[in-house]
Amino acid sequence: MTPTPFDYEDALNSCAAGNKRALMQLYEQESSRLLTVVMRILKNRALAEDVVHDAFIKIWKNAASYSVDLGSGRGWIYTLTRNLALNSLKYSHRQVLAEPEFLLDLCDSQTLESEHKPDDFSELAAESRTHSAIYGCIDHLEYERKLCILHAYVDGYTQDEIATLLDKPLGTVKSWIKRSLHALKECLQ
Repeated sequence: MTPTPFDYEDALNSCAAGNKRALMQLYEQESSRLLTVVMRILKNRALAEDVVHDAFIKIWKNAASYSVDLGSGRGWIYTLTRNLALNSLKYSHRQVLAEPEFLLDLCDSQTLESEHKPDDFSELAAESRTHSAIYGCIDHLEYERKLCILHAYVDGYTQDEIATLLDKPLGTVKSWIKRSLHALKECLQ
């Protein structure tokens, strides 16, 4: 007896109707193969797992936008996932040229202070204090400004992408980032 082929189009339509079981069935059907595809692109398992997770969230949110005119349901899922992987690859290889100089200077000064070659534990402790100070200062920022900083310097998003993500004008996002970096610099001094 031949197993019934999985109906991707029906699963996507069910997801669009809010059927969480359909999403689970899609996940069970394709997650391991999607992970393999994304691993070939990213060559980093943890990042690939994050992309596959994000892909299923996006599938859930955008299932209503799927149409047979776009091709097969399975093809749509793979295209969506592949695009997320390629975007992730682009951001993971992007040098963060706008890295705030004061953060780099702070890390360099910590390194210079430890030129006498302390043991590994001392270096880790100093690095931990530096990171704690930075994150402590970031925590003092207002919520949306904190998001801007984290999206820019942790996630690697551009200011345009952050504006779209937060649904805010680009000028506002630029201003928030500039003021937040100034606030962080003052906090760290």
